[in-house]
Amino acid sequence: MTLTQMKYRSENIKKQCYFCTSNMRGVDYKDVLTLKRFLDPQFKIMPKKRSGLCSLHQRKLAKAVKRARIIVSLPFIVR
Repeated sequence: MTLTQMKYRSENIKKQCYFCTSNMRGVDYKDVLTLKRFLDPQFKIMPKKRSGLCSLHQRKLAKAVKRARIIVSLPFIVR
């Protein structure tokens, strides 16, 4: 198998949703360590394709991150 074949093969493999596989009921806005896992270095929410979350949990994650930003658990931007 060549390097390009390995590259295309790894792109086609779907990631499993973190919240579905760990049997978590929902996304908690107070759990900052879990929320930071799905933020990039500029503290932007990672897209669904990159984070590997399902649609339901991606929407819940976005709402939880926004709530955490409002109560100042997470920063809006990095200085």
